[in-house]
Amino acid sequence: MTRLPDFIIIGAMKCATTTLYAQLANQAGIVMSQPKEPRFFSHDTIYARGIEWYSALFKQAGADMLCGESSTDYTKLPTYPHTVERMYHHLPDARLVYIMRHPIDRLISQYVHEWLVGNISVRNINKAIERHPELIAYSCYAMQLQPYWHRYGHQAILPVFFERLLCHPQQELERICRFLGYQGTPYWDNKIRSGISTSSGEILRKSPLRDRILQVPILRRIRRRFIPKGIRRWVQKIWKLEKRPQIDSDHMRRLTKIFGQDLTILNSWLHLDLNCENYMEKILRVTHNGHI
Repeated sequence: MTRLPDFIIIGAMKCATTTLYAQLANQAGIVMSQPKEPRFFSHDTIYARGIEWYSALFKQAGADMLCGESSTDYTKLPTYPHTVERMYHHLPDARLVYIMRHPIDRLISQYVHEWLVGNISVRNINKAIERHPELIAYSCYAMQLQPYWHRYGHQAILPVFFERLLCHPQQELERICRFLGYQGTPYWDNKIRSGISTSSGEILRKSPLRDRILQVPILRRIRRRFIPKGIRRWVQKIWKLEKRPQIDSDHMRRLTKIFGQDLTILNSWLHLDLNCENYMEKILRVTHNGHI
């Protein structure tokens, strides 16, 4: 029998999707895909492997178990334009979970991530915003959700807020599991490491050449013996973001306007009154049932 997922965490990027994936995988009766992000419906080359390849990711799930996956590329328009039509073709009854975060905070977190892994080279976030429009696009939650609303309807999509997941993890996990149709009693395990609070200043930017050099024992000894610690720390700064990137006032006004317009559309679905200024206050006042 071809086993396909009952639900998918469709994004958004840098909104604790990995944390939720790990917590769901930890529940008895729920099987999550390996790898965590199959990206089957978004990437042409992976989709070309066929539905049987995708189904094999869930073969360990019994008939009475729930199974799912988590691919943030599923809400990355316009980068991956065919995702929703492919997903609906194979999974018309799937339940979808979408995690949102203050759009500017999410943008900053994505920029830090992309800079650290080498996908963005410019060190100034304001220049990066101009050169990489996806930083803005992936924070336009209503725009990303519109194709899913059209295909699946609002009732098949559960909105989750990063900030509430951070402050009320057990409560939010219970709400998510009810939406998924989970029959057990979910438990949020605080021992599972979360990437929510990772400090960018503690992570070095990827550099294969640097890493190969540092792995040579004799060069490591020479570096530690003959190069003063102060110089070593100065060189390390080249590969570090020591503090939170700062968005200037002009770009902040532009982002506030763009995200405000997008949040207005989102509000019509969620029956909220969110904007960039009141976002945190409003979200933390959302009740267990999702209303303010």
